[in-house]
Amino acid sequence: MATNKHATIRYHALDRCFSNHGRKFFLDDLIDTCNEAIYDFSGIEEGVKRRQIFDDITFMESEQGWSIPLARVREGKRVYYRYSDRLFSIKNLGINQTEAEQLKQTLTILSRFKGLPQFDWIEEIQIRLADTFKLKGGGGNPAVSFEQNPYLKGLNHFTELFNAIQNQEALTIVYKGFKEQSESLFVFHPWYLKQYNNRWFLFGFNEKYQTLSNLAVDRILHVKACQEETYKPNVGLNFEEFFEDVVGVTVRYDEKPEKIILKISPELWPYIDSKPIHGSQKRRSIDDYGVIIELTLQVNHELVATLFSYLDGLEVLEPLHLRERFRIIAETVFKKYI
Repeated sequence: MATNKHATIRYHALDRCFSNHGRKFFLDDLIDTCNEAIYDFSGIEEGVKRRQIFDDITFMESEQGWSIPLARVREGKRVYYRYSDRLFSIKNLGINQTEAEQLKQTLTILSRFKGLPQFDWIEEIQIRLADTFKLKGGGGNPAVSFEQNPYLKGLNHFTELFNAIQNQEALTIVYKGFKEQSESLFVFHPWYLKQYNNRWFLFGFNEKYQTLSNLAVDRILHVKACQEETYKPNVGLNFEEFFEDVVGVTVRYDEKPEKIILKISPELWPYIDSKPIHGSQKRRSIDDYGVIIELTLQVNHELVATLFSYLDGLEVLEPLHLRERFRIIAETVFKKYI
């Protein structure tokens, strides 16, 4: 079965042609119809080729497809295509074997999100689809696993926070930060949810501080709708750009990104090369002693933690304040083991 994203659009476009006994569809007509269907759906001029149409027909005629009863009617030197059975259409059939396998794989992947309340519906829809389409199997060892933390606190608030963002509703939140001795209560206007390092963070306007705030969802103790407060919407803040110059979720609004120079050991470099620390990562030089890379971003807690996880294979060269910070950390750790 063709795996490109427009295959299903082509199959249904061809099905409409083959079902239409009031018109003769030659190969060029089939190509034009498929291109029009793709353009109507995506705005893309696909440029379907003759070979693609032949491959699609072969698949539709196969048992993996729909075993379509396709007639090839010769008219002079040309051939037009139509179903030999006037009542046949793939729309009248159940899903084929290939579609069933793809559906099972998709449901298996979606089931990896079971730790989030927003995806509680997956288990129910799995049962419904399995019964409706007679999907067999699905047990055994899963082929895909996503990183998740099922023990994370605060996930019971996820759906309410998500819905508040979608419905533009202000919230009254009871919150206890990591360094706070007591709980605090304030009105919060939620704008954005972001996941980092298996934890969720809520961004929005905090009435208590009259500024944009970042709340760890696992530190939220209670949430309820605040009907008395008019929702303050996000005006002009693009969160994709907002996080562009940081690792993680901590953004300091009054700081500009810094140039950070690191020396990476030869042993660590293949890993850092395949999984860059940040999108700004650039290689400056390489020799037998290691690789010098440059990044441009803010220095925050998440960056320090990330670099420290590579400490035995990484040396901070610039800026000097970050190098000094790592020297102090290294000395502190060393003293614990002497």
